[in-house]
Amino acid sequence: MCLLQRVDDWDAQGVRCSAISHRAPNNPLRAHGRLGAACGIEYAAQTMAVHGALLALQQAPAQAPAKVGFLASVRAARLHVGRLDDIAADLTVEARQFSGDGNNVLYDFWVRAEGRILLEGRAAVIINAAAVAHHAEP
Repeated sequence: MCLLQRVDDWDAQGVRCSAISHRAPNNPLRAHGRLGAACGIEYAAQTMAVHGALLALQQAPAQAPAKVGFLASVRAARLHVGRLDDIAADLTVEARQFSGDGNNVLYDFWVRAEGRILLEGRAAVIINAAAVAHHAEP
């Protein structure tokens, strides 16, 4: 399930994508006839995944297998609207990396429409869960 329409801009620190799927009546995240604002976290997670993929392609084009990332936590999430399906404008989803190493990446994220912040927060992504688990064992 890809919720994003396109990548608008990206660099080593982050990415900005656009989405129109929030208006689709068959959006797989819809429940009870609506798309709650918390579903915007999935839009942000997909944006973070796109950023990781773009960085991987830039560093080792077509040489290394794709790495799997896991959304480990979301913090300081603020929902400024109740739902996304009633937003007429396209969504702009942005993720900016503010810390990270080979196994963990921390992002700030925003979902906007026409410049208005709809939701925002901070997320931790674990890139190589097996390596992290191995280091955590006594």
